[in-house]
Amino acid sequence: MIHSMAGGVLGDQGVHTFAKVEVAGAPAWYLAPMRVQAGQKVLVPVGRENRRAEGVVLKTEDCTAQTAPVPLARAKNIICVLPE
Repeated sequence: MIHSMAGGVLGDQGVHTFAKVEVAGAPAWYLAPMRVQAGQKVLVPVGRENRRAEGVVLKTEDCTAQTAPVPLARAKNIICVLPE
């Protein structure tokens, strides 16, 4: 077990793949439950209403819960990879 500086136990030690996706000129980080690569078009949920929008993957990163670009609890998943 790994303990945080505040004295609590850090539970999630798994590795998660995040993708930086550009949607309508604005980049955002999404969890990638499938393999994605830079340049691929993907369908992602956007906004509070989670409307579906097309985006382009800019880059991917493998992260732990502690190094993730956004908190895992707030991260949204890529819905699917779109055909070319």
